[in-house]
Amino acid sequence: MIRYVARRLVTMAWTLVAISVLVFIIIQLPPGDYLTSYIAEIQAQGENVTADKIAFLREQYGLDKPLWQQYLVWVTGLVQGDLGYSFEYNQPVADVVGDRMPMTILLNVATVIFVYLVSFPIGLYSATHQYSWGDHGLSVLGFLGLATPNFLLALILLYLANVWFGTSIGGLMDPQYIDAPWSLAKAGSVLSHLWVPVLVIGTAGTAGMIRRLRANLLDELNRQYVVTARAKGLPERRLLLKYPLRMALNPFIADLGSLLPQIVSGSVIISAVMSLPTTGPMLLSSLRSQDMYLAGSFLMFLALLTVVGMFVSDILLAILDPRIRLGRSTAR
Repeated sequence: MIRYVARRLVTMAWTLVAISVLVFIIIQLPPGDYLTSYIAEIQAQGENVTADKIAFLREQYGLDKPLWQQYLVWVTGLVQGDLGYSFEYNQPVADVVGDRMPMTILLNVATVIFVYLVSFPIGLYSATHQYSWGDHGLSVLGFLGLATPNFLLALILLYLANVWFGTSIGGLMDPQYIDAPWSLAKAGSVLSHLWVPVLVIGTAGTAGMIRRLRANLLDELNRQYVVTARAKGLPERRLLLKYPLRMALNPFIADLGSLLPQIVSGSVIISAVMSLPTTGPMLLSSLRSQDMYLAGSFLMFLALLTVVGMFVSDILLAILDPRIRLGRSTAR
């Protein structure tokens, strides 16, 4: 296990290096840069921009260096914990995202918990009550969750939350608590607003996970060892928990690697639609303005979530299922 973990950590490091190169190249692909857009905005306001001022600005932002030097400066800073400097906000990236990161983490963690708490019992019930009225009804709800666009569901729930519960439209708290210090009333306001984006973002992931768990558990329940154990009189509940459910959880755990980045990337659009104070709208703004250090830091954060999620899921799968080999295949 130790050698397996060490190999995975080395692979993670090289994967992040390769991703950082791709992220930097992708950010540089659109024509121009942040300074080009900034100069065009200044000229649109009627201000004259001289060649000396352009040269000074390029030197100030570090855009006068070759691309490989810009990449080395950026990636070296990432390793040291320095996320770079945001051209658009004229602040370090860490200061720009610092205020919004706690709300982003809260939203994403709550969504992950929601997905697993809802999908596990429903998938278990659907598999053990195949073709029942409950199975058909939950299947219909799952298909609706997969088919309904997130932004449309967000608008519907915002309206219903405002009409039924008097929740203010947009944001994660009532307006009077935005600049107020934290208190029980402010925490309650956050909780009263949090369920809407959590439900919207988690709906698609929950519906898909329910279908996968149901299909895998049904496949295990029809295997010969289950039929044999049932014929020997093993209680149904003990039979279900000891073998079929454990084997059916493999894709349930493997989804952890893709679930985290999907939730974060999915919350970007929902945050823009619902005016949430998270890092999502800031990512869209940085991509439009070609603020390369801010956008690159966001994309590397998503890559880190993917790599770490895959690492955690691989370790959990190795512990859960002894059939998974941790090392190279041995000769028989």
